[in-house]
Amino acid sequence: MKLEISASLNYRLPEPVDLMLQIEAANGHGQRVLDASLDLGTPEKVSRIPTADGICDPIWLRAEGSLSAEYRALVEIDRPDVDFRTLAAVPLHRLPAAAVPYLNESRYCPSNKFHAFVDRRFGELEGGEKIGRMRDWIESRFTYVSGSSTSETGALDSFVERRGVCRDYAHVMIALARSAHIPARMASVYALGVKPQDFHAVAEVYLDGDWHMIDATGMTRSVECARICVGRDAADIAFLTAYREIRLIEQKVTVEAV
Repeated sequence: MKLEISASLNYRLPEPVDLMLQIEAANGHGQRVLDASLDLGTPEKVSRIPTADGICDPIWLRAEGSLSAEYRALVEIDRPDVDFRTLAAVPLHRLPAAAVPYLNESRYCPSNKFHAFVDRRFGELEGGEKIGRMRDWIESRFTYVSGSSTSETGALDSFVERRGVCRDYAHVMIALARSAHIPARMASVYALGVKPQDFHAVAEVYLDGDWHMIDATGMTRSVECARICVGRDAADIAFLTAYREIRLIEQKVTVEAV
């Protein structure tokens, strides 16, 4: 499948500000960027930061007055459509070093607070079957409500309120998986089927020696997603991080199959 992607960001900057931008589709890991362009206007400074996972290269900007970013890409998705429910969990002592940090709690995913619930609700299940039941439980009990959470909302808040947006669904999925001692991380993606169309967040769970995308909202599938970046939770994968106040003027994302 090929995805035609566009993202347009327009912000006013009341004062000079440092920004980190993560809006480019990654090349590799189940997808190929066939064509891409990025126009950042005329920022004061631009530099790239290679990440340890090798998936994305965030961009540092120093800008004043305004930020205008225009991204276009054609991405071919070639990852297999795997049924993760049939996959086995990897024994902890056999996990690769890169997966181990994703067993631990993080800012938005306090997984240690979910042990009792996970043991009671999913304790008799193993591996991908357990992850599948967790995903189904979240989708069936949560209500997707735009604007229902803030940048401070974590997995425990969403679990109690039973509502949220994509990042909240992903945070709960990640917290439950980690509580069951299965590595889980968060991915920012461009995806078909997302309504309203925007940057989307999904969980990725480590099963049978590889990472597998899981969307607890039910809006999209892994073969319909172009990964942008990955991290412990939303703090690591934000498409735009500003270190002073900025003001949104306009933002638009489109994803189409071609």
